[in-house]
This record gives sequence, structure tokens and C-alpha cells, in this order.
Amino acid sequence: MAYNITLIPGDGIGPEVIKAARIVLEASGVKINWEIVEAGEEVIQKFGTPLPNYVIDSIKKNKVALKGPITTPIGTGFRSVNVALRQTLELYANIRPVKSYKGVPSRYSDIDLVIVRENTEDLYAGIEHKIGEDAAESIKIITRKASERIARFAFELTKREKRKKVTVVHKANIMKYTDGLFLECVRKVSQEYPEIVFEEMIVDAMSMKLVQVPNNYDVLVMPNLYGDILSDLAAGLVGGLGVVPGANIGDKEAVFEPVHGSAPKHKGKFIANPTATILAGVMMLKYLGENKAADRVGKAVVKVLEEGKYLTRDLGGNTGTIEYAEAVIDAITKGDK
Repeated sequence: MAYNITLIPGDGIGPEVIKAARIVLEASGVKINWEIVEAGEEVIQKFGTPLPNYVIDSIKKNKVALKGPITTPIGTGFRSVNVALRQTLELYANIRPVKSYKGVPSRYSDIDLVIVRENTEDLYAGIEHKIGEDAAESIKIITRKASERIARFAFELTKREKRKKVTVVHKANIMKYTDGLFLECVRKVSQEYPEIVFEEMIVDAMSMKLVQVPNNYDVLVMPNLYGDILSDLAAGLVGGLGVVPGANIGDKEAVFEPVHGSAPKHKGKFIANPTATILAGVMMLKYLGENKAADRVGKAVVKVLEEGKYLTRDLGGNTGTIEYAEAVIDAITKGDK
């Protein structure tokens, strides 16, 4: 059986890390037919948008996509290809596993948590406008439907992966209606899973606790904005964004990607770390039910990082993007013997 999967190379270093992940996934033994579609800055001049309709059509057809980072303009221009994809396809669950790896320089060595972020509303709903010349307003949207849906996703993930605890992150002490509703919904859903430990944490306290005792946490579920911020904070605990993958999952489609940006200043140098993109590919294989192949690739990445012989510059080495991918492929091959 061969899977038809949409491949979006992205901007900046995107095509380079996607190339690395692609050759690793092809070495996993899973047969994949890639449908390559372009999105991002490169296509704006031709289509007038960084997200042409054919990209959405391809993902709807194939149901699964692997995507490189895409540049988001700051302050002006198109709001965000990532946000548009999530809202158009209703990819309501953003999943970011954060894990310590031996060989990756970091302050901690025993972190293994998952951030589950509601992906379609909150302040990222994009309802904002100017009020005269000296003020602006952004509207925070929280609904019962979306809150209960992401809560149930978080508890089901916890159950499926045999984890033990869910922590809901909120600011309901101040935003009593919006975050208050989110908290109420997660509390309600938690009652369906008595075997899972449930706790509540205000977002500012959560920021401190993640720095002090990150190994105390397992699965964190939260609204969109907090998820965006805390997932980057958590990545900093395990060596940076270069080793953290992400998934955007809905009821019909799923898009997998590294969580880091496009780093345009490094475009074409082939020095970027492809670990996060390869690990996003591992998440994709698991989503497809190819658990053995996912396990083989995941273990190969761990082996390469632990050995420390082939590390990219951000990890203290001088290995190039493709050379790193080739080292992972070699580890897959040796692991099969």
C-alpha cells in the first residue's frame, strides 16, 4: 500500500529540512507518493496569496500533509498561512510533544510532556480592528463546542499513550467569561476520565512551574494563545525549537510540521537542523498507523543524537542538513540488522 501525502516545502530553510525528512521517511520502508504543492512567499507574486486554493484542495484530497515552515509577516500583510490552514480545514488540535534527548545540550534531562493547544479560536480568530488612530481592539472568542472538543482530544491522547495526568492552563481568575468557559468545559470532560489525574493551573504560574519543575507535567491543554507561547517556552527546556515537532489535527485532515520558523537568512546553506521535521514525520507515520516504521525512525534519531558524531550547528556540531539525514538513515539500516 502506498500513501498519497501532500508535501509543502515552505519558505527559507523549509525546502531543505523537508528534503531531509523526505529521504528519511522513504528509508523507513513506508511507500509514499508525494504531491508537492507550493505555498508561502514564493507564490505570492504569481497567485496574489501565499496560500493558493490548490494547496487546500490537495490536503482535502490526500487527508495528510507534511509541511515546512512558512514565513509570517510581522505587523502587515497576510495574517498567517498556518492560522489560515488550521481554520479552513478545522485542524482544531495542535499537538507538540516536548522531550529531552541525550546529546542535545539543555538544562534538563528528564522532560517528556505534550502540549495540546486549541487551534481555531481565542485571540487567533483574527477579529480585530482599529478604533480611530490611537486604539485597536481584538476580540477573544471561546466556545463551548471547541473547548469540549479539545479537552476530549487531550484526555483521549493521554489515555491512548498511557500517560497519567492532564493539566488545564487558563487565566480564568481575570478573564472570567472566556477562560472561565474554557475551564468549565475541561472540568466537565475530565469527569469522563476518572482514571486520569486532573489539575488546574493559571498560565503565569504554569510558566514558572515549567521552568522550576517541568518533569512534574505530562499533558497540558490550553487555549490557542497560551499554547503558542508555552510550547516555545517548553522547547527551550529541551534544547530549542530544532528538536520539537508539531501536528495540526482535525476530524478529516492532519498537517505535520516542525514548530520552528523559516530562518530566511540561512536559506540555501543546508546547515539547518532537520530533527524537528523528521520527528514531525514520525508523528505522521503514527497517525497513519505505521507504528513500526515510526518506531524505527524515532529510535534512529535518538541514536544519532546520543552518539553526537553528526550534530548540526545549533546542537554544537558542524554536520549539514542532508548529512544529518543520511546519518539517521544509516542508523535505521543498522537497527534493522
